[in-house]
Amino acid sequence: MLRPTLKAIHHVAIICSDYPRSKRFYTELLGLVVIAENYRHERDSWKLDLALPNGNQLELFSFPNPPPRPSKPEAQGLRHLAFLVEDVAEFVAYLTNEGVTVEPIRIDEFTGKDFTFFQDPDGLPLEIYQC
Repeated sequence: MLRPTLKAIHHVAIICSDYPRSKRFYTELLGLVVIAENYRHERDSWKLDLALPNGNQLELFSFPNPPPRPSKPEAQGLRHLAFLVEDVAEFVAYLTNEGVTVEPIRIDEFTGKDFTFFQDPDGLPLEIYQC
């Protein structure tokens, strides 16, 4: 039997500590488009589906009192979520103007592309990477 192939990443799911703050960060600051927003009464939880320009999705969840997760760069688990951008320096200037702390821009030693890291409101590591 032939091995079926994966086509793409459909979505990445994030649990946030402050739903309105994280919703604003991902929609207003990063510009992701809302596909659907649903409140799940039985779980006292919001689920926000956000569209990335390439068709992938980001799911943002809220739960009452979620435990914090260590997100050190080298901890086990998801290391970071990377977004492609046309111009890393331009995006850094935008984020900085919006009060987001951004690491210095680095060059990928293998591709020669610019990239850098910043954090979402819960400290989750995000990367912007030059197309």
